[in-house]
Amino acid sequence: MKDFDAQAISNTAWAFATVGQKNEPLFAALATAAQRPVGDFNPQELANTAWAFATAGQNDASLFGALVTAAERCVGDFNVQVLANTA
Repeated sequence: MKDFDAQAISNTAWAFATVGQKNEPLFAALATAAQRPVGDFNPQELANTAWAFATAGQNDASLFGALVTAAERCVGDFNVQVLANTA
């Protein structure tokens, strides 16, 4: 996953959560990979990543803290769909 960019991380987490896959080692690896480029995530990637981890029951406090910090920087760019995804 070292070559994954923000979109690849977000899409992978979303895909596994969508099908109900809650593989803890996979989500732990995604959380580690996400923290590297989290500042590069766009609002949709932030929302999808947060949704995926929450849906899969993966409560990685460090990742969620990084997502919050990144979201605070670009909250003005969130559209209705992105806001709904984070609810």
